[in-house]
Amino acid sequence: MQITDLKIRKMMTEGRLRAIVSITLDQMLAVHDIKVVQGEERLFVAMPSRKDEAGVFRDVVHPISPEARSYLETQILDAYEKQLALQMAETEAETSAEGPL
Repeated sequence: MQITDLKIRKMMTEGRLRAIVSITLDQMLAVHDIKVVQGEERLFVAMPSRKDEAGVFRDVVHPISPEARSYLETQILDAYEKQLALQMAETEAETSAEGPL
């Protein structure tokens, strides 16, 4: 299983939710609404879920093995960190271009 496409759909700065991500696996299967969440100690990846009749959230899609979870999380968090760094660099460049007040 390889991630053949990864898109950061939306990034947020408020609250614990940091990003919404879509991935394509082996150019065959798309998984949408993967969340990057700021936990107590670190960022983590939450798979798409829905609320059942009892009000409990259940993953709709999830990796079976720890190795698969680690692979997905590493790839998604690396892409998120790169996008975040790019946004910060763009913000700094805009601020620098405006010059001192």
